[in-house]
Amino acid sequence: MASIALQFLGVGNAGAVDLGESSAVILRDGRPMLLIDCGPQVPARFREKFGAPPPALFVTHTHLDHVGGFERLFVEQWFDRERRGRLPVFVPVSVLPLLHQRVADHPNALAEGDVNFWQAFQLVPVNRGFWLDGLWFDIFPVRHHAVGAAYALGLRGSFVYTGDTRPVPEMLSHYAADGETVFHDCALQGNPSHTGLDDLSREYPAALRERFVLYHFGNEAEADALRQAGYRVATRDAAIAVPAPMPQSADAAVRRTIS
Repeated sequence: MASIALQFLGVGNAGAVDLGESSAVILRDGRPMLLIDCGPQVPARFREKFGAPPPALFVTHTHLDHVGGFERLFVEQWFDRERRGRLPVFVPVSVLPLLHQRVADHPNALAEGDVNFWQAFQLVPVNRGFWLDGLWFDIFPVRHHAVGAAYALGLRGSFVYTGDTRPVPEMLSHYAADGETVFHDCALQGNPSHTGLDDLSREYPAALRERFVLYHFGNEAEADALRQAGYRVATRDAAIAVPAPMPQSADAAVRRTIS
């Protein structure tokens, strides 16, 4: 069974420039297999760490600290003829119109024209989840601004990555029910779109909170306060090993979905 880890390229919120925009790379047997989100610094950070563009990308939502690096990624893909049109970009169906408006809805993706933005990628709209390299990844909606605007990513038995969200206990009771490590949005103070420290103890049972790794905070002082409260905290560039995924099949992937 494959060994899985998540390596964070950034752990901060939109204002935490020194911490980098929240983004993680799923490593399989030490090699990158999927990038989660693509903020302005992320393409350069990924190339710095791994020496090449990402092999695949999942988009949680369309705030610019999560998709602002798409233009640079487009240029990298389009001008590399071997990679052009081959980078899978997995996008939740309800997020796709927002993403297109945000990054792709311009008649001249290049100054010379005659190029449609998505021709540089292999766009893959997804609903319940997707297959990648023999693994089924679940996706599910979270609470961030608007219904259907943001999604989490999970690998059964291995991890859940919430993306930006308020607490979602009803979702984690299902998608984190098999010992998964839970990477959860959290800062000291919550707001209508993000989780705060007090929200965790109010919304989640202690046994689940023991599996949390927190990210998307504002600065190192906030990170230290979260640690002092007893939580694990992600750090930039750190690769965090997670449990091996459970055995998977097409039938199991269908049953996994909440009806």
